[in-house]
Amino acid sequence: MTDSGHEHNGHEHVPSRQRRRFPGISSRAYEHPADRSALVALRRLSGFDTVFKALSGLLPERSLRLLFLSDSVRVSEQQFAHLNDMLRDACYILDLEKVPAMYVNQDPQPNAMCIGLDEPIIVVTTGLVELLDEEEMRAVVGHEVGHALSGHSVYRTILLFLTTLALKVAWIPLGNLAIMAIVTALREWFRKSELSADRAGLLVGQDLRSSMRGLMKIAGGNHLHEMNVDAFLKQAEEYEAGGDLRDSVLKILNVLPRSHPFTTVRAAELKKWAETRDYQRIMDGHYPRRGEDKDASVSDSFKESAASYADDVKSSRDPLMKLVSDIAGGAGNLGSRVRRGFDGFTSSPKDQRPKDTPPGDTPPKDTPPGDGESDG
Repeated sequence: MTDSGHEHNGHEHVPSRQRRRFPGISSRAYEHPADRSALVALRRLSGFDTVFKALSGLLPERSLRLLFLSDSVRVSEQQFAHLNDMLRDACYILDLEKVPAMYVNQDPQPNAMCIGLDEPIIVVTTGLVELLDEEEMRAVVGHEVGHALSGHSVYRTILLFLTTLALKVAWIPLGNLAIMAIVTALREWFRKSELSADRAGLLVGQDLRSSMRGLMKIAGGNHLHEMNVDAFLKQAEEYEAGGDLRDSVLKILNVLPRSHPFTTVRAAELKKWAETRDYQRIMDGHYPRRGEDKDASVSDSFKESAASYADDVKSSRDPLMKLVSDIAGGAGNLGSRVRRGFDGFTSSPKDQRPKDTPPGDTPPKDTPPGDGESDG
């Protein structure tokens, strides 16, 4: 695993570092709780494999494989050899026995994906290959191998299929709505699966700085001398905490059509996970094994998922999430806070108040106790 320091495509190879290997590691070790609960349930669902084998005949998987084989460059010892080394290395570290096929597709947009029902295939664009250096690209390859190990490629392929199908049945009354409801749910799961795969990328690269740099470059291009990791992470804090309830709603609307979380959010989430005891335990060799997957409890996974969402709400500084947390905690005077949060959607409340109504939210003197808003 040594490297001579020569260059491929203008990228200088850095000497290989000694990195830990994780024999028999289960994807449960690095999966986000919301991702893990869905996968555990699907794996335990009776007849699930049979349904998907039947469904595979309807999906354009064979067409996709032929498309990439005929119009992209397959990574091998003869083509993009440095990517081939990274791919085999990532599979070795995560102990994925069968190395997925990998293709480089001509596209200036930096992107990568792992798709396929029977066997996963990994596709990276030339825009990504040209953008990232050796260690940054290693994290990306590890990210995609993490998708393959988790079985995400199956659901990603279904998501692509349903998204296309929704366009075809848009003219059918309610047909599009039904499919888009499924697509929306799949996208929410897939955004969490991306956080899982980012963690897998970190386990392969074992260099948090490289993972951060790669995400920064995807957001801002190949201008590292103009960017700063701390400032980039601060953007994530500002995004989460800034604005009022209007901004919270706009954030939801912005993220709904996306299959990936926003880049600053991914960077912040990965850094947070890298600082946890869970990550350190994996690095110390203490992690769930694949042989134990069949014994994984569905109910425990759902409890972990629910607890994760609850912790996210409690710890979030987003105005809407804070409001939800306050409602759950029984905080008073919520009516006023909601009105203040949405101030600006319409004209000022002062302009809308009837002339004979006194200022403030105090109820009239003849209001019985308990009918007004509580200050408690």
